[in-house]
Amino acid sequence: MSWSPLSDLGVPLPLVAAPMAGGPSSPELVAAMNGAGALGMVAGGYLSPDALAERIAAARATGAPFGVNLFVPGPPLDAASRAAVDRYGSALAADLEALGAELGAVPEHDEDAYEDKLALLLEDPVPLVTTTFALPAADDVSRLRRAGTQVWVTVTTPGEARAAEEAGANALVVQGPRAGGHSGTWDPHRTITEESTATVLRTVALATSLPLIAAGGVDGPEAVRELRAAGATAAAVGTLLLRTVEAGTSAIHRASLADPRFTTTRVTRAFTGRPARALHSRFVEDHDDEAPTAYPVVHHLTKPLRTAAAAQGDAERVHLWAGTGFRAAREVPAATVIEELARDL
Repeated sequence: MSWSPLSDLGVPLPLVAAPMAGGPSSPELVAAMNGAGALGMVAGGYLSPDALAERIAAARATGAPFGVNLFVPGPPLDAASRAAVDRYGSALAADLEALGAELGAVPEHDEDAYEDKLALLLEDPVPLVTTTFALPAADDVSRLRRAGTQVWVTVTTPGEARAAEEAGANALVVQGPRAGGHSGTWDPHRTITEESTATVLRTVALATSLPLIAAGGVDGPEAVRELRAAGATAAAVGTLLLRTVEAGTSAIHRASLADPRFTTTRVTRAFTGRPARALHSRFVEDHDDEAPTAYPVVHHLTKPLRTAAAAQGDAERVHLWAGTGFRAAREVPAATVIEELARDL
């Protein structure tokens, strides 16, 4: 590879923090990753534009390069999907009663303030913007690049990779099915299979000439070496950071990652209406088959239920995002994780 996006940014190690929205990617974790020689990522999903601006200021204060991740919105739900959401809400009655919770208010459409966040990043450019869930408009990519920002697009298939290259992306984040949290697939109806990230990486590499950053299943230095050998410029690490000292992961999530009752992970739509890998809990078992593909409406619908479950210590009803290597996550400083992953690189 003649050009490395990380070298161009001035990042010493071929390691990137996966953006984990909703809390784990705290300012402290971004700073710790930057300080360890990896690339810290500000998770822009679910943040208001003002909150995102504060996170950017904190990341900029580290003096190291960093990136910002954005959720690219999909189309509004059609009438059939909204009816499916209503049916799903009825199916959650027993869980709501057990927790003393109510269903959340469902918005007509939620674009996660994408346009306002994009405007912020154009007005006050950052070194890198990554996107997930859909393909950003080619004009958005072009404007970011003209502002001096690298643009990496998350892809999961060769077809997505070709489209992202045509849209002008600098590099691609190739997410394999073993990654924790939401799949970056552009087609949320697609069945997420179980092949390794290295396998997905090799198929994507045949479809594009862009640099590739591999994400999913990074549970130790051997995984990093395997992905680099398969053609990745860098590896992105997520689940392995969830229990680190600096992560903003909730107490119930931290504890569950080490709880022996949770032995496997499963891709589910039960919590948010978009495929996401989580610890295999009773809620997942009970509701995955009936959960509609309707993100972010289902996310809003189940939010009060999940919040109540967390407050009451009911891990079986909380969205415990986790990749397949979750047992390797430890309560150590993030710098320790990076030092171990960088071994022999």
